Amino acid sequence: MTRSVRTVDVHSHVLPREMMEAIRSRPRDYQMRVEGSGEKEIFIRDDRHSTPVYAEFHNADAKVAGMDRRGIDVSVISVTPVVFFYWLDADAGLAASRLLNDGIARMVAARPERLRGMATLPMQDPDAAVTELERVVKEHCFRSVELGCRVRGELLAEARFRPVLRRAQELGVFIFSHPYVAGSLPPDLGCYYLGNLAGLPLDTALMAAHLMFSGALDELPDLDIVLAHGGGYLPYQIGRLEHGYKVRKEARANTSSSPLELLRRFHFDALTHDPDALRFLVAKVGAERVMIGTDAPFDMAEDDPLAKINAIPGLTDDERERIMGLNALELLGEEEAH
Repeated sequence: MTRSVRTVDVHSHVLPREMMEAIRSRPRDYQMRVEGSGEKEIFIRDDRHSTPVYAEFHNADAKVAGMDRRGIDVSVISVTPVVFFYWLDADAGLAASRLLNDGIARMVAARPERLRGMATLPMQDPDAAVTELERVVKEHCFRSVELGCRVRGELLAEARFRPVLRRAQELGVFIFSHPYVAGSLPPDLGCYYLGNLAGLPLDTALMAAHLMFSGALDELPDLDIVLAHGGGYLPYQIGRLEHGYKVRKEARANTSSSPLELLRRFHFDALTHDPDALRFLVAKVGAERVMIGTDAPFDMAEDDPLAKINAIPGLTDDERERIMGLNALELLGEEEAH
């Protein structure tokens, strides 16, 4: 099939040069340090979670070159979760967010035809998070924000984060919710890379379930939330949540909307690594709720996302175009003629 829409990736990570230099010069301020050099250089937090350094992290041209290899026309760039910095105090968290967001804006300005910015916020201080959200919308025209599924152990559905979600809704900014690992892992997740492979999809599903059952989605009917990694385990166990809602009063305590109804309130990136799983996701939520997410440039990334989408059994041309770009463009407010 000949592509007729721009392909858009909503899950593409960076670590701007400004933050890299700040960590190198003041590691104690960020509870991170640099180890190694050259191609083996990594930034490592005090809790031992780390990220290698890729050229795509800080160089806009390198990011675009990676997009070209993957067949991506536009990427919405967000920081690697290793530098969410929710563990810093409020003032330091706000300063780090500003530095990161300004770095993202600089990269976007270098390649504005190919890159869009996604902000990070100091969620340990919801008031400061709202202030920074308003700034990046006004100064940088960002249309999206990346939030961790948890902030210091508290899920996004907690009431204290509601002002941030509400302001995002008011500003027409969509949320990209990305799980992350912080602190020590229990032994059953601390082996075989399971903290990432199994723990992250679980945290996404748990966060989304709390948003459903807490009534948060009822309260915020126009808020757009994109879930990473195909929604984690959420779409594939929605039947269990639905059954529990019908038979357990606890599940109905705060919402009159069923999980099946609320599942379609979310958007999902297509990063399932499996065409059959992606076919299931599309069947459950509709092609209009799914979009490309590569997780570039990490080793867990999808290097040929278009091939994965083209391999989905029974996908129509219209559904393919929605997943490849139209859905994300609509969230960005960049609908194109079709």
